[in-house]
Amino acid sequence: IKAVLDEPLQAGRIKNMKTFCGRANPTTGALDWVEESEEYDYHQEIARSSYADMLHDKDRNEKYFLGIRAAVARVRARGQRAVVLDIGTGTGLLSMMAISAGADYCYAVEVFKPMAEAAQKIVQKNGFRDKIKIINKHSTEVTVGPEGDMQTRANILVTELFDTELIGEGALPSYEHAHKHLVQEGCEAVPHRATVYAQLVQSERLWSWARLLPMRVGNHELLPPPEVGLCAGAPAVCDIQLSQVPPSQFTPLSPLCTVFRVDFSQPVSSAPQWHSASFTALTTGRAQVVLSWWDIDMDPEGTITCTMAPSWTYPDSDTYPWRDHWMQCVYFLPAEVLLAEGEKVNLTVNRDDYSLWYSLRKHSQEGGDNELGVCIPRCTCQAHMVWTRPRFGELNDPHRTESYIQALRSVLRQDSVCLGVSDGSLLPALAHLLGARKVYSLESSTMSKQVIERVLEASALSGAVEVLESRPEQLTVSSVGGNQISVLFGEPYFSTSLLPWHSLYFWYCRTALAGLLHPDATVMPRSASLCMAAVEFKDLWRIRAPCGLCEGFDVSPMDEMIQRSLDFRESREAEPHPLWEYPCRALSQPREVMTFDFRLCVPEQPMKSQGSAALVRKGRCHGVALWMEYHLTDDITVSTGLTGLPSEQGTCEWSPHRKQGVYFFSSPWDSEGDGCDSVSYTLTFHPHSGDIAMEFTPTAAH
Repeated sequence: IKAVLDEPLQAGRIKNMKTFCGRANPTTGALDWVEESEEYDYHQEIARSSYADMLHDKDRNEKYFLGIRAAVARVRARGQRAVVLDIGTGTGLLSMMAISAGADYCYAVEVFKPMAEAAQKIVQKNGFRDKIKIINKHSTEVTVGPEGDMQTRANILVTELFDTELIGEGALPSYEHAHKHLVQEGCEAVPHRATVYAQLVQSERLWSWARLLPMRVGNHELLPPPEVGLCAGAPAVCDIQLSQVPPSQFTPLSPLCTVFRVDFSQPVSSAPQWHSASFTALTTGRAQVVLSWWDIDMDPEGTITCTMAPSWTYPDSDTYPWRDHWMQCVYFLPAEVLLAEGEKVNLTVNRDDYSLWYSLRKHSQEGGDNELGVCIPRCTCQAHMVWTRPRFGELNDPHRTESYIQALRSVLRQDSVCLGVSDGSLLPALAHLLGARKVYSLESSTMSKQVIERVLEASALSGAVEVLESRPEQLTVSSVGGNQISVLFGEPYFSTSLLPWHSLYFWYCRTALAGLLHPDATVMPRSASLCMAAVEFKDLWRIRAPCGLCEGFDVSPMDEMIQRSLDFRESREAEPHPLWEYPCRALSQPREVMTFDFRLCVPEQPMKSQGSAALVRKGRCHGVALWMEYHLTDDITVSTGLTGLPSEQGTCEWSPHRKQGVYFFSSPWDSEGDGCDSVSYTLTFHPHSGDIAMEFTPTAAH
């Protein structure tokens, strides 16, 4: 800045300057200053995008193509020129479909500049440069007229502005503006309409993601604060692959209800609205959760439909079209409602311009039909801002809790002075209930500290655990009452962790606290192991697979852009994915590839591990799954990945509470599974950065 102010001629050098961004290192806890170019953010967005998934969604592409052909034919049958407006064109695929279907001209709008540039290359490569105009703007900024972006209003509106919740990407405001300013009255629209469905269910598993449940420890009970039970919860939708939640894990209390429709060929309003569906309760139960999805009709007659319904609604689940860019929604009611079989109930969906939320009212209850007074859920208890939904599920998992209770029982003594290091953890309360003399809990934020203190108060344990808000290196002997810590424990869980090994932050905390530990102090977990298995994914591989040709169009420039973005990140990295949602087969036996001993401080020098894993099952190897296992004691281990050994066929069961790491190979490869093929690995843990540099290489025997 000084150079520009003092010597304006040097301003031209600014374009070559780097940006230094301060980022909290999730593993070491340090604030790292990272040198990045101005292109870093959009390269990251491209590399992690779902464009490949969308381009591989054959069902979606075919339905759009059929709908566009039909719309162009209807316009042509009226003797009109077919002028198309494609909002959110992405790769330009739908615009090219329109021209191939006989449209005269297409205006393709894309606000994300790198994507607009890619679309321009794709359009040119396919020979549509004179028929498709790429407009790098938000659609609400597009102008019409002789000097505008569009010469005339369009009579066919093509869009793909939808997310899992349908309206979460701002579809309604975009449609509203388009009908007012960009398209003709009575235009054709592809898709023509959308229908949102909902089903009310009771599900202990899903409900455990929304509330802290009571926890019994011997003769004591750890209770959630009253305000948590009364809180409406987090406002954001819970979007998951609902196909992986089998019907055995929920009880339907209502039929599948149509809650609202949107006709995209007519003017659309983004103003708040409500829609209600009445039904008779199918059985007696506790109404807790709403399952929801939508479908889109590509034509007015509804003969071309693309549905987001989960696989278990299909007569033949093998015909289910997998996709990850659109999934299904889980909504949690503000509170449980007890329903009796045959009772008449209203399920109401409220929406604003970006989100949906549900409420339930029995016919016997007083109140009018207008539900707009039901405000969007907001967390008032702070717990939903401290704990994610998977974290609620983890805290409510009785089997996991029992493992920690057994481990704590084996290490605690009547004179134990304990320090718990994790974010929003209940282990310190458990340690007190199990007889520790003094327990301290180290929390990283004021909000987390307040939530834990409220849990202690609700369980009549105020003062039994002293909750400290401090960084580990700032803790002193006086902070812990002049005591030496005899038991240091953690889950470990930290809200900043994205990849499994980010929880090695516990090791850095243990190192920073070394001066407070008794010479014979117990550290729990005593160690952690990074584990791996070579895997074949049923569907997840699609998100990283090259597209090349898509419905007859060459979209390879998109593949090139994604690859450049991956190369820009300097090295291949593992990605976090909740593998319980993405079925896979283990082609190798799971194995520990690196172990970290928490009884010792973090070493000064890098740790290196090399080896190979033989492929013992036949299949197509797409990459490697990675997870951490925490050895609480000599005989108690908690896994954040596989919850047991793979089946004989290699089927895996994954922990739903944490994301696992996935390292995709640049190209999948086939193995006979005779143990001759293998995946070799080289791992290097760098203590100063907390990074694990990893390289996995397929090695074929022939």
